[in-house]
Formats: sequence, C-alpha cells, structure tokens
Amino acid sequence: MRTFFLHVRLWACVILLFAVIYGLLALVAYALGVGAPVFYAALAALIVAVQFFMGPRIVEWTMRVRYISELEYPELHRLVEDLARRAGIPKPRVGISEVPIPNAFAFGTSRRNARVCVTRRLLETLDRDELEAVLGHEISHIKHRDMLVITALSVIPMICYFVYYSLFLSAFFGGRSRDEGSLPTLAIAFIAFLVYFISNLIVLYASRIREYYADAGSVELTKRPYSLASALYKIIYGNARASDETLKAVQGLRAFFASDPATARRDLYDLREADINKDGRISAYELEAFARRARVPLTERLMELFSTHPHPVSRVKRLASYL
Repeated sequence: MRTFFLHVRLWACVILLFAVIYGLLALVAYALGVGAPVFYAALAALIVAVQFFMGPRIVEWTMRVRYISELEYPELHRLVEDLARRAGIPKPRVGISEVPIPNAFAFGTSRRNARVCVTRRLLETLDRDELEAVLGHEISHIKHRDMLVITALSVIPMICYFVYYSLFLSAFFGGRSRDEGSLPTLAIAFIAFLVYFISNLIVLYASRIREYYADAGSVELTKRPYSLASALYKIIYGNARASDETLKAVQGLRAFFASDPATARRDLYDLREADINKDGRISAYELEAFARRARVPLTERLMELFSTHPHPVSRVKRLASYL
C-alpha cells in the first residue's frame, strides 16, 4: 500500500506539471498569438529528443564508465542478473565508474538498453548484502521507468525559463512602446518565471519520490531494509570524505546517484547516530532504534525542498517501517 501511494504521488506530479505548462502556453497564445506556443512545443520536443538519444553517452563520458564482462566481475554480474530476474526486466549492462566516490547509478532510454554502474570505491566499501541492496535500488529505477519520467519532467522548467527570457527580451528590445503592449508582455514574463520556480520545485519533489520508490523496490527484491540503510550510511560517509574537486565534477549528475554527494557532509552528521556501536554499519536493531528517536529539524525539511534526494534520516525512518 505504501508503494501504491508513492506511485500515485509520482504520477500526480507528472499530471500537475503538464497541466502547468499547458496553462502557461495557453496564456502566451492568448497574449501573443498561436505562433509562440508552437515554437515552445517544438523546442520542448527537440530538448527531449536530445536528452533521450544523447543522455546515455553524456553520462558515460562524464562518469568515466567502462562496461565489464562476467569474467572480470562474476559476482557483480550474478547479483545484477538475479535482481533483474526477480524484478522481471532484462538484465542491464553492467559498468564500472572511475569516479572516486562510493556510489551507484542507473541510466538508459528503456528497460532493454538500461545500464547499471557502480564505482570501484563502492565495491571496496560495501559487503555483499549491502551491495545487493544498492543494486536492487538501481534495478528498481529501471523497473519503474522513472528515469524517463524525470527526463521528461525536467524539460518543463526549461520551457518556462525560455518563455520568461524571450518575453523579457521582447518587452525591452522588441521595438514596441509600453502603450503597445510591453507591460502585458512583462506581466506574462513574470508569471513564466514564477511557474519556472514552482515547476522546478515539483521536479525536485518527483525526484525525491522516485528515490523512496526505488528504496521500496530494493526492499521488495532483497527483504533486507537494514542492508540498504547500512549501505546508504557507508556511501554518505565515503562521499563526505571526497574532495571539493570531485564533488564539483559530479555536480550536474547528482540526481542519478543512490545518494546525493553534494549534501554528504551534512547528511553524515545527521545519520551517524544510527551507528550505535560505532562499527561503521547499521544493523536491523540499530535501524529500528534510530527510527524511533530520530527527527528531521524544520530547517532541514525546508532545505530538502531544493534537493534531488530525500533527507537521509527520512529515508532511513521509512526503511525501518519495512522491518
């Protein structure tokens, strides 16, 4: 039932965002004529096409991905194959990323050409159960097709910004006086900017929902919520130790990761209390005990509005609910 409500919330974001962009383009059409909406619709289609076809190549290049054979990493391939079979999807390609932080990510344009990648540092950091839990999280992203959902949704704030920028320029440099309509144009540009800001928040919310959804999928596949909680703790600890240069290098792709590297140092401070016996992992008992007493401060809940990932304490508390 919890998974069902996550699914409903994700698709509610989709419907809301497309309703918002339809309303904005209708407003532009009313004020400026039908030509402008056609242009923005064509621009949106072009951006989606570029992201769809070029996105995987860009990720491979940026994350320094090398695809590996079963002879090189037989255990990793076995885990991915078994999880894919349980999830009912084709086995994705398996790759190693040379980014020097412990993390994992999935990408691709469909279930059939999906790829699951882990960093070498992740393989060195996690035990087998923790690695399986993280791979289950990434396999669930593929199963739910939420990579395509986020790609499509992320175009909408771009369109809103283009509408705002072009109308703003038109109002000041379009060669018309204020009496001929520059003030209404400015008003629509201001509305477009507000819609851009709000739609960005909705996309970020959808991104956080898909992380909860993938966490639930991992638990469904592995039956060990504490293994995923422990893996997240170790990933955050490793990311917190990364250099500023490394974090800057992966800034643009942090939404792909199982945990956000950009907030790792702050997240570690909040999550380290879960490791009661200080052995560097989170057991089932520690997960349950931490979930009972942990709280996310209001200031951090507000900061979460601008994050691609849920607050780690919220994620861990939700994982404890599956025990």
